[in-house]
Amino acid sequence: MADDRRARDDQNTIYQPALFELGGRGRVVGHAGQVPDLTPKSSLDIARYWYRRYLEQSGYPRNTVNSYSYDLSILNSIIGTKRIDQITSRDIGQYLDASQNRSTRKRRLTSVSSFFRYLIAQAQVLDWDPAQSFHPDPIPLKTPRPLFASDQDKLLQSAEKDGPRAHAIIWLLMKLGLTRAELLRLRHRDVDRSDPQAPVIYIYYDSPRQQVKERKLQAGEEFSEIYERLVAAYGNEDRLFDMLPQSVNRLIERVATEAGIEKPVSPKALRDTFAVRQAEQGVTDAHLLRLLGLASDARNRASVQRYIKLAQPALKPDGNDGKWPGIEDTLVSESGESVPAQDDAT
Repeated sequence: MADDRRARDDQNTIYQPALFELGGRGRVVGHAGQVPDLTPKSSLDIARYWYRRYLEQSGYPRNTVNSYSYDLSILNSIIGTKRIDQITSRDIGQYLDASQNRSTRKRRLTSVSSFFRYLIAQAQVLDWDPAQSFHPDPIPLKTPRPLFASDQDKLLQSAEKDGPRAHAIIWLLMKLGLTRAELLRLRHRDVDRSDPQAPVIYIYYDSPRQQVKERKLQAGEEFSEIYERLVAAYGNEDRLFDMLPQSVNRLIERVATEAGIEKPVSPKALRDTFAVRQAEQGVTDAHLLRLLGLASDARNRASVQRYIKLAQPALKPDGNDGKWPGIEDTLVSESGESVPAQDDAT
């Protein structure tokens, strides 16, 4: 009986053939869809195909795959029919110089550097990276602009009046610090209401590269009531919010306008509000990183320090010399070096 059952299971199993195989010296070979093998003499168009398949099989997020592929299509439009072993640093420089701003340039450099690392390490068809001499320009951190306490109350009241979906979206972003992408990935099975007074929300990531962001967050009885109204209005078959990212932004902007809030309100502003409020309650920087699902790298730690700084009590003038307590008598020069502050009288 067991053998018969295994035989039936084997018949019903669908096997996905490999999109490519590794040949001699680890080179990528295969004929999926009549695509030629990848060699040093391959065109960039062919190499882009194999690279995209590598990214997909390696579990990279869809957004990353699409972003890398788009950037490489820009490079393709610049260099034309050149073979991959003929791409030069000058080609890379022209590709990067076509960027509109530092953020785009940094993204393009990341895309092309990852591409050549693949050609060298995984596909083993090249032994030199023409992008290796380029370095990304530093991108300044975005300034956090949390909502004032009065605006937070008005926004939640306006969201509740707008409806259960708006109420749930704004509550999750502002009270739990979810990103917009995490919000839109939430499924009903990710909400644990074993204890209705203390529901727990699980944030999952399918990609192994992003699992450092996974966490489970304590919600509370307030969210339990919001969730019940959401299910009553929209059901609980799959995702909590079946909508596009731009629709989330427009919903928040509409609710903020109805609340009489004049400053810009976005998913990022609501996440900033959550982070500053947590810092006000005394959480450590390490705990705040975990709450936000951030890796403990230098850039993220700097972001958290900005939240902690904004959470400090308001400074008051000393009253004697008009200086602000806690600030050293130094200035920062344009080069970034600290220099002694001079008296105005001099």
